[in-house]
Amino acid sequence: MEDSYKDRTSLMKGAKDIAREVKKQTVKKVNQAVDRAQDEYTQRSYSRFQDEEDDDDYYPAGETYNGEANDDEGSSEATEGHDEDDEIYEGEYQGIPGMNQAKDSIVSVGQPKGDEYKDRQELESERRADEEELAQQYELIIQECGHGRFQWALFFVLGMALMADGVEVFVVGFVLPSAETDLCIPNSGSGWLGSIVYLGMMVGAFFWGGLADKVGRKQSLLICMSVNGFFAFLSSFVQGYGFFLFCRLLSGFGIGGAIPTVFSYFAEVLAREKRGEHLSWLCMFWMIGGIYASAMAWAIIPHYGWSFSMGSAYQFHSWRVFVIVCALPCVSSVVALTFMPESPRFLLEVGKHDEAWMILKLIHDTNMRARGQPEKVFTVNKIKTPKQIDELIEIESDTGTWYRRCFVRIRTELYGIWLTFMRCFNYPVRDNTIKLTIVWFTLSFGYYGLSVWFPDVIKHLQSDEYALLTRNVQRDKYANFSINFTMENQIHTGMEYDNGRFIGVKFKSVTFKDSVFKSCTFEDVTSLNTYFKNCTFIDTVFDNTDFEPYKFIDSEFKNCSFFHNKTGCQITFDDDYSAYWIYFVNFLGTLAVLPGNIVSALLMDRIGRLTMLGGSMVLSGISCFFLWFGTSESMMIGMLCLYNGLTISAWNSLDVVTVELYPTDRRHRVLPCCPGWS
Repeated sequence: MEDSYKDRTSLMKGAKDIAREVKKQTVKKVNQAVDRAQDEYTQRSYSRFQDEEDDDDYYPAGETYNGEANDDEGSSEATEGHDEDDEIYEGEYQGIPGMNQAKDSIVSVGQPKGDEYKDRQELESERRADEEELAQQYELIIQECGHGRFQWALFFVLGMALMADGVEVFVVGFVLPSAETDLCIPNSGSGWLGSIVYLGMMVGAFFWGGLADKVGRKQSLLICMSVNGFFAFLSSFVQGYGFFLFCRLLSGFGIGGAIPTVFSYFAEVLAREKRGEHLSWLCMFWMIGGIYASAMAWAIIPHYGWSFSMGSAYQFHSWRVFVIVCALPCVSSVVALTFMPESPRFLLEVGKHDEAWMILKLIHDTNMRARGQPEKVFTVNKIKTPKQIDELIEIESDTGTWYRRCFVRIRTELYGIWLTFMRCFNYPVRDNTIKLTIVWFTLSFGYYGLSVWFPDVIKHLQSDEYALLTRNVQRDKYANFSINFTMENQIHTGMEYDNGRFIGVKFKSVTFKDSVFKSCTFEDVTSLNTYFKNCTFIDTVFDNTDFEPYKFIDSEFKNCSFFHNKTGCQITFDDDYSAYWIYFVNFLGTLAVLPGNIVSALLMDRIGRLTMLGGSMVLSGISCFFLWFGTSESMMIGMLCLYNGLTISAWNSLDVVTVELYPTDRRHRVLPCCPGWS
């Protein structure tokens, strides 16, 4: 009986040992799986140790097997920490090395080198490889997202921004004749007003392009559009010529950043087969901006009755109202842009994978719902992100003040922008940069040069025709007379005026030469292009006139009086036919761009970008050459319309070519920022 009891006890104990061994092996396998997922090197060490443990019995160092001998070798009594009551194995498996031990045991041969041991050149080489892989994967992702409602919504928002920039560029040519008169701008200084905006565009393109690579396309576009709108609005209220130039300079500074960002932003959500056509359609908004500016100038500026004044120091004429109206599209585009997401391509470039994935999913779901396929699932799970290279900024934390720290940060950011710009002149894009720079410069020089020059040409042709009708009055004498009507387009030479009264007279293009005014009165007189050359004034009274000193050339005054003299130049003519004609001509020239836009959009992907670019530039150059032979207004207008219609295809082709030749982080440097170089 006692032997039978011992056999049953031994059997039960053996069963318990088997169960404990099974549990032990299960714990070991779980630990093995966890360690493999956490650390590759730890898993390798564990596997080698596991192979050795399978051959030999293992007992922890410093411990002895103090259990009773039994027939089964699987007893777990050797493991310290075993609980007989609940039979839970609480001891850690001794074959798993600690983290320090695992790192010390890494074999360097054949293992990848950590980023901390690589120089910057190696890291940049790896990043370029990652960018190439991302470019291929991103193209497939955009194709999966499809082309639909999201792209069209972004198309109209960015188109409004491009339209606002186009309006601000065309504003200069329209306000130039009126601003020259209102601000008393001499002929030598009028050229600055025509070129100051393009100078700001050149500087702005350099600055905002680098900022867009730092803060994102959307944020950069919002900031530069706000700068453009604010200073364009402010320029309508300033009275001094210098301050007006300063406001237009900063407005151009904002325009220069908006133009390249718009094209980069839109290109990054388009598949390659859609890119050429839709970027060409986007360029049409530039034409719409020109039409809007022309129509508003035609409708507002000639209506001088819309002006008001506060004394003689502050004059607000109709051309200033036109500047305010032209700033409205910029405000609208800023509001609309706040509802659009950031470019997913930019987010991937800076390592923000999850944000980019959410935006790409938004694009996919928006387009699928518009197609009536809401059940279609976005299948992309993981997107390649380029290796991020840390930029270190050294700050004097002990002795540096807050403004010195700000200065160091700003200097570092500007230096980073400069380095990114110089990357456009590195291999393998250096040749493309030089060639595209030449093309951008020549095309911009011709197009924008004509847009600023043409209003003055029309004005000059009209003045030549006007000169043929000039009335010459010579060697005559008038006494005891009164004049209260408009004197226009006349030259008075060797005249004598005695006891004459000029009351409420409007002088327009009137010149007095070698004349004498004795006991005369000029009251409530306004003048435009009116001069007194080598004249003598005796006992003459000037009351509430706008005769500035520069209008009296080599003239002599004897016992004369000036009362309530108007300061600043005056615009008071209600029947300025030349203004209507200039704005109408510009409206026709801008409207002539429409056929070229349509043709380029439809044929861009069929005949190729370079073919369209070369053909358009050759034809537009020929048409520009014939402007030299223009002797009449009608001929000049016809050639201008032809030039604008032909050159727009070159613009559209150049935009697409520039986008496609450069990677994401460099296309800002050579996109339509180059018009400022003219």
